[in-house]
Amino acid sequence: MRYVSTKIIPMGSTAFRQWRADSHCKLIHGYRLQCKLWFTSDELDDKNWVFDFGGCREIKKLLEKQFDHTTVVAADDPELSMFELMSTKGMIDLRIAAKGVGIERTAEWVYDTVSGYVDDTTDGRVRVIKVEVWEHEGNSAIYEQDELQIIQKEKISEPQSEIVTNTVVIGNNITEVPVVKAAAEVKPVIEKPHPASGLYNKKSTGFGDPFAGTSWGNKS
Repeated sequence: MRYVSTKIIPMGSTAFRQWRADSHCKLIHGYRLQCKLWFTSDELDDKNWVFDFGGCREIKKLLEKQFDHTTVVAADDPELSMFELMSTKGMIDLRIAAKGVGIERTAEWVYDTVSGYVDDTTDGRVRVIKVEVWEHEGNSAIYEQDELQIIQKEKISEPQSEIVTNTVVIGNNITEVPVVKAAAEVKPVIEKPHPASGLYNKKSTGFGDPFAGTSWGNKS
């Protein structure tokens, strides 16, 4: 049994160019993005919540930093140098998509980024299992963790027995006797989820720390 809660978060207005498209999507065009996040946990916190939605303010900052009033183009866009020049001149706030442009890739970036934040801030108690991103009311894409991955992670997190040996002396004989340590005595192995991937890099303005300016950013 597990609990699931959801949250819808606006991400900002973003300009895209899908240079591979045969349609007008190859032109610079914009969307007002928003996403829906699915959080899950096997147990509730002391306030009977899966995830404290107050933490979504930080998530919103991460998403807006990446998408609000920015321009997203593919790393292999033939006109990338033109976009970089526009960024240098202060005409756009450039984001370069290493895996390419598309609402599906945007959903993947949101999933990886938010998963890393949630795992870190809840010490692994809460997981993000699904993300849906809307370009508008008619278009959306979903990126989710399949059930097999969830089951595998839960099995890895279960306490495991360990066989050790004790040395026993009987008369003049020394014998190694196997002993099974109780599961509670063995520290469980926890698989950490993927860190946020570099699907988008702010190449022109030094996007080295996607979490700078938030409480989750690099404080060094």
